Amino acid sequence: MKQIALFVFILCFGPAALADQTDFLPRANVYVIGEIHDNMDHHVRQAELTAEIMPKALVFEMLSAEDAQAIAPEKRRDVNALQALNWWERGADVGAYYAPILLAAPEAQVFGAHVSRERARAAMQQGVASYFGVQSEIYGLSEPLGHEEQAAREAHQLAAHCDALPAEILPMMVDIQRLRDAELARATAQALAKTDGPVVVITGNGHARKDWGMPVYLTKARADLVVYSIGQGETGLMPEGVFDEVTFSPAASRDDPCAAFSKD
Repeated sequence: MKQIALFVFILCFGPAALADQTDFLPRANVYVIGEIHDNMDHHVRQAELTAEIMPKALVFEMLSAEDAQAIAPEKRRDVNALQALNWWERGADVGAYYAPILLAAPEAQVFGAHVSRERARAAMQQGVASYFGVQSEIYGLSEPLGHEEQAAREAHQLAAHCDALPAEILPMMVDIQRLRDAELARATAQALAKTDGPVVVITGNGHARKDWGMPVYLTKARADLVVYSIGQGETGLMPEGVFDEVTFSPAASRDDPCAAFSKD
């Protein structure tokens, strides 16, 4: 597996060994590096870029705040310990993707912003702005979306779920996506406050996009920040949204995600 090979390479030669493999990046306070979650080449690229940036902090969409705090220094050189963390509530099979990124910045503080299924259900019942708390206005979460953006985002959620969701649930799905963006933004602001940056944020392309995603909510709270967003596409497939830079990798081999919804 490419992730394990990269992990061993960094472990033996150090993150600086990857620095000359990456392109020059402009100076920023925050680098948001997107991904398609099941594309292993995207995770390799994230580790390479992280090694170049050498951030003071890493923020992961895939880890809870509690799991991020549990990454003690001795775990940073233990691939099994890093894989065994509760990545996205799914464990080691996902952890293999992200362990090399942690090792690429061995001194960086780690922050998590994962919104678990349990938290998402609670937020839907309470309302996402109320659930997020008193900072919802600061991060722009309490502001309703414009009609066109709301409609576009509901259509995006419907397509992403194989046109299988009932219409009445689509606004809630959009709200949860916005909550995830705001949680990522808040964790990033906390990382900046504690370390002064730069900060690398590891997340999906949908949260990395500058027109809809986490950068919108972060710059609502911190208009002084320079945020540089990198989307990752697959050959012949441009990621949706606005990014400062887009890189491409070969398409991952995957089953049809809509097969489970087929009536055949």
